[in-house]
Amino acid sequence: MKKLLFGIMSVLVLLTVVSCSKENGQSSDVPEMLEVNLTVTPEPAKLNQPVKFEAKVTQGKEKVNDADEVIFEIWRAKDENHQKIAIKHAKNGVYSLEKSFGQEGTYYIISHVTARDMHNMPKKEFVVGTPSEPEDSSSKGSMEGMDMKDHNEGH
Repeated sequence: MKKLLFGIMSVLVLLTVVSCSKENGQSSDVPEMLEVNLTVTPEPAKLNQPVKFEAKVTQGKEKVNDADEVIFEIWRAKDENHQKIAIKHAKNGVYSLEKSFGQEGTYYIISHVTARDMHNMPKKEFVVGTPSEPEDSSSKGSMEGMDMKDHNEGH
């Protein structure tokens, strides 16, 4: 009788432990992806006139104002010199920068956003005045063809 009672108690304890661990496991779901919507206005831009760059950062439906790092990397097509500008503050999940350009041409921007143990870096092409020859199409919108040595300067 004691063995049967001990067996039943053991099974009940085991079931309780298993059910608790399943409940705890559900709370550790994979977090939603970090989304970055990068915009450039106006497009096309005018020479020596302000251009507004905005990176709207969200995770699910939540606006992310606490990014660890947001850097806008801007360069003219075919130019090896990339300007990197750190953006410190966000309003409603939007990290923004206004910048004027003194040279016409085709430009690129990558917003490097690190937040909540995730990284997202969308790239956009934009034109100031008259377009210049764009970079190779194989590197457009991706990291392929980029010289990582230049890309990591200043980090």
